[in-house]
Amino acid sequence: MSEAEDILFGCEGGVATVTLNRPQALNAFTLDMYRRFDPMLRGWAEDPAIHAVLIRGAGERAFCAGGDLKERHGMTDEAWRAQHHCFERKVRAMRACPVPIIGAINGAAYGGGCEMA
Repeated sequence: MSEAEDILFGCEGGVATVTLNRPQALNAFTLDMYRRFDPMLRGWAEDPAIHAVLIRGAGERAFCAGGDLKERHGMTDEAWRAQHHCFERKVRAMRACPVPIIGAINGAAYGGGCEMA
């Protein structure tokens, strides 16, 4: 699976859909996923044609396991703080989004995945 396939975006009938597509990693969020998620969410928040956002996790085991801990392995303290700051911004942007965000919670939601839920 390419990085572009680890988070899928779509829109139909005024509903934007985000699918966290890393079921083998319990849909854990990577920094690259954040970099694509954040501008998309902000764009939808400003689009009058979008009436709701649906976020779901691929597979049956987990909605989202939060941040990908394997990605953090070997990070410097500074790099970890920068990554953590991005993930905190993601949650704040979701809370501030003027359109409803609906979580299709299809399994466990750990750590940051619980915050998203």
